[in-house]
Amino acid sequence: MLAQQRQAAILERIRAAGGMRVTELAAEFGVSDMTIRRDLETLHERGLLAKVHGGATVTAPGSTDEPGFRARSVRQLPEKAAIATRAAELVRPGAAIALSAGTTTAELARRLVDVPELTVVTNSLPVAEILHTGGRADQTVVLTGGVRTPSDALVGPLAVAAIRSLHLDLLFLGVHGITERAGFTTPNLTEAETDRALVAAADRLVVLADHTKWGTVGISSIVELAAADVLVTDDRLAPEARRILGERVGELVLVEPAENAARSGPGRTPTAPAGKGTAA
Repeated sequence: MLAQQRQAAILERIRAAGGMRVTELAAEFGVSDMTIRRDLETLHERGLLAKVHGGATVTAPGSTDEPGFRARSVRQLPEKAAIATRAAELVRPGAAIALSAGTTTAELARRLVDVPELTVVTNSLPVAEILHTGGRADQTVVLTGGVRTPSDALVGPLAVAAIRSLHLDLLFLGVHGITERAGFTTPNLTEAETDRALVAAADRLVVLADHTKWGTVGISSIVELAAADVLVTDDRLAPEARRILGERVGELVLVEPAENAARSGPGRTPTAPAGKGTAA
């Protein structure tokens, strides 16, 4: 297991348990105490957990807490990869699409570099860089102007003005949190306004969010759940969340991360509750 993968798994375990000791993590992952301490130090420096004597505990982010792009890029790696792979199937050659800022949309961008004659509008610096350096010569990448946020998004009046003049086929939207009451949310007020402009410019809205986004709420709502034509998430989504989202969004798509598939063996199919629209 690579260090980045191990750190993501450690973070997941600590969040699930609320806190763990170094010795417990070392035994679970089959590495030395010193290796675990270095992993915890790295995660602590990124603001993802709190170090305590002999171990680490979860942090308690508020509704305006906005981790940077690098910090979020180590979380739920298999889930993001599976979500991005399924989302890429929705993109056709010659389409005009938008990708909002986010680590999952950045994963999607990596899967779009070979799509012919694609036009991509984005307010994400990482997304634009991925497509600029690795994309086809017949692709067009439009990067909005604006003020840079900790998540490497460009937001504000310049971004909104640029987006409002456009008409797009699809928007792939990354979000900070999802709740029944608040809908899809972000911790940045200005980014929410920019995201709403992207939603208004697109014919269809596809939200990309792994299971950990359920129950998290940012200070500002982007749109309500019913605004999503498609929500692509992973099969670790809680049953109650599946029920609610299955009833509210246009189509709920559950994907199985590669590590889950390997653990469960061949023949396993993700399930989703009956509702407004579900798919495996």
